[in-house]
Formats: sequence, C-alpha cells, structure tokens
Amino acid sequence: MRACVQRVSSASVTVEGKITGQIGRGFLVLLGVGTDDTEVDLKKMVDKVTGLRVFDDEAGKMNRSLADVGGSLLVVSQFTLYGNCQRGRRPSFIEAALPEKGREFYETFVAMVRDRGFTVETGIFQAMMDVALVNDGPVTIWLDTAFL
Repeated sequence: MRACVQRVSSASVTVEGKITGQIGRGFLVLLGVGTDDTEVDLKKMVDKVTGLRVFDDEAGKMNRSLADVGGSLLVVSQFTLYGNCQRGRRPSFIEAALPEKGREFYETFVAMVRDRGFTVETGIFQAMMDVALVNDGPVTIWLDTAFL
C-alpha cells in the first residue's frame, strides 16, 4: 500500500458540487492499494499513519501524534499513486489493485482507523473528486508498505 499523508489545518473533498468529507486539523491521506497488498500491509499502514508524530510540541519539535492533538483524517482513494512512469510519458497502472480489492482495502483502512477512535471523513471511491487542503508546514510524508 502507498499513502501520501499531508498534515493539514483543513481539508475537504467535493463530488459533483457536494462536500462529502471535511476536516480541520489532521491528516489528508491519499491512499493507494497495490495488486500484491495483503492484510499485513493494511495493518502496517494503519499503524504507521495513526502513529506518525509530525505535530509540534511546546518546543516546536515534531513529537506529537494525531491522537495527541485531537486531529481527524480525510481519506481519499488514489490508485494513481501506483502510476509507473519509467517508460514513455503515459503512466502504467498495472501495479494498482483492481477496483474490487481497492475498495475492500480502502473501506477496511477507514474502518480500522475509526476503530482506534479517530474521526475519519472520506471521499467517494472511484468518483471524480475535487480535493482542497491547507497543507500545514508544509508537511508531507510518503509511505509505502514495501519499505515499512
């Protein structure tokens, strides 16, 4: 699995002119599922995202987690994180999971994060979405379970 995690002061996702998810302080998580991903990868990603300590403490150091600051998550499915541009100029997406698996893992990720007590808002799987955010910092972390 791959995730682009952005620390935000606010973020929202709009589908067909309607806001489907909106948060204040927290993480915007663009989440991609790969063809070879397993439930082990899913748990690793949930653990890593919910445990990231990228919020400033009183000394201005990144020591606080999402739970420490009472933050929320906006999770958006993003198969294009598996775009391979090694050849030519048109990305190949053959490493991205098929929609059935992608939806299952995306929904399970959201459920697992909610089970940990976090407020989670979402986009709509396979919809064309407009994502807006105010990146706080900016802080952007790239995660890939192949390297966790």
